[in-house]
Amino acid sequence: MLHFLSIPLLLLAEAYAQSNAVYSGSNTLPTTASSSTSIPNLGGDLLPTGPGVSYQSLTSTKTLYSNSLSGGIENLATTIAVANASASLSPAPSSSSQSPSTSFTLLQGSDPTTPAVNGTATANSTSTRTSTSEQPTNTQPCNNYPEFCTRKYSNITEVAAHNSPFIAPNNAAANQALGVIHQLNDGIRMLQGQTHLVNDTVYYCHTSCDLLNAGTAESYYTDIARWVRGHPYDVVTLLIGNGDLTNVEKFIAPLQSSGLARYAYIPPEIPMAIDDWPTLSEMILTQKRVVIFMDYNADQLSVPYVLDQFSQMWETPFSPTDRTFPCTQQRPPGLSREDAEQRMYMANHNLNTELTLVGITLLVPTVSLLNQTNNVTGFGSLGAMAQDCNELWSRPPNFLLVDYYNVGSGSVFEVAAEHNNVTYDRSCCGMVPSLASKPSRNNVILAAVVVITISLLSA
Repeated sequence: MLHFLSIPLLLLAEAYAQSNAVYSGSNTLPTTASSSTSIPNLGGDLLPTGPGVSYQSLTSTKTLYSNSLSGGIENLATTIAVANASASLSPAPSSSSQSPSTSFTLLQGSDPTTPAVNGTATANSTSTRTSTSEQPTNTQPCNNYPEFCTRKYSNITEVAAHNSPFIAPNNAAANQALGVIHQLNDGIRMLQGQTHLVNDTVYYCHTSCDLLNAGTAESYYTDIARWVRGHPYDVVTLLIGNGDLTNVEKFIAPLQSSGLARYAYIPPEIPMAIDDWPTLSEMILTQKRVVIFMDYNADQLSVPYVLDQFSQMWETPFSPTDRTFPCTQQRPPGLSREDAEQRMYMANHNLNTELTLVGITLLVPTVSLLNQTNNVTGFGSLGAMAQDCNELWSRPPNFLLVDYYNVGSGSVFEVAAEHNNVTYDRSCCGMVPSLASKPSRNNVILAAVVVITISLLSA
């Protein structure tokens, strides 16, 4: 009966979520009372539980290969800089008293004179060196900012699209309004989504492929690979939600067939501490610039380019319903403060509303508060959470996970830029479909209640 009820409940939940402007909630994860039946994950997500859910506990570091790329990267960077300089010298001015200006597209590896910075701390700005001779200036943006080229991957705050593939107007299981290519073009640099195995094929589906089916993983990865191929100075992160706890080897075929695996970064050791990550330049120059994480069942010894998430990146409370968004560590459970400080972290800032309708517990995105939730300032805003996190952990989050990132016309990117000590001046984004195009709320509720009533009577 639950499967039969899921679609009308989906419509009912959508109408309810769209019609309410203020919600209350708690920081506790939703629990189901004994008198209720639970259909999780319509638009929000419930914390994975059960005997198959486990978190890798790595007490020592395992070296996969010697990280001897630095010298080669520095030589390659010098070659690229010289070639770019010779190709981009400006014409000499007519006055002999002026020197020709030189524009460099310079990428380089780690700067041995740069002191280490713990993650994305307030010192997120790039360091400078004093020299008697003029130093070349990088003019090529890496992930939209030239300043990022010499920063470590773990020393940048990026915006992440929660359930990136799930785009379906009038569907409460959707979390985004624009497709993955638009997301990447607008500046999203982490793509997260939930997968399920159907007939031995990996699909991106939210809870169930009957509720929202975004297509095969291979199709989604092909789109990402095409974008990555056309943007050689960008580093992208993919976070795979392994909804069925599928064996990681099932993901090899779609990752390889799509062409995405060729760009996958393979770390030199397991796990990678926060200061172990390379700079964006190093990843770009080696063309290993797609970092793939998996939340559950990763096995880096068998598939080294699919990284275990929680041994290298923790998260704040999952599917939050509390508008204060406390920046406390939740997953993996039992992580000490000392260990948390040695890992990257992601702030979950996708607000949800817990509903109980006719004995059914639902969790849906609070879309009516998106303008506040995605804002730079104000109660419940992304900016407020990022600032709280920065104060609590002495560094802002590495990733800011949001729903409908385009609501706010770039406000989520402004928040990230502020904590990266750069200026956001790009245009953004598409528009959420007009609510006027949605079915009448009263008609949707009436139809859903009728269907649910008939279903209950016939059960």
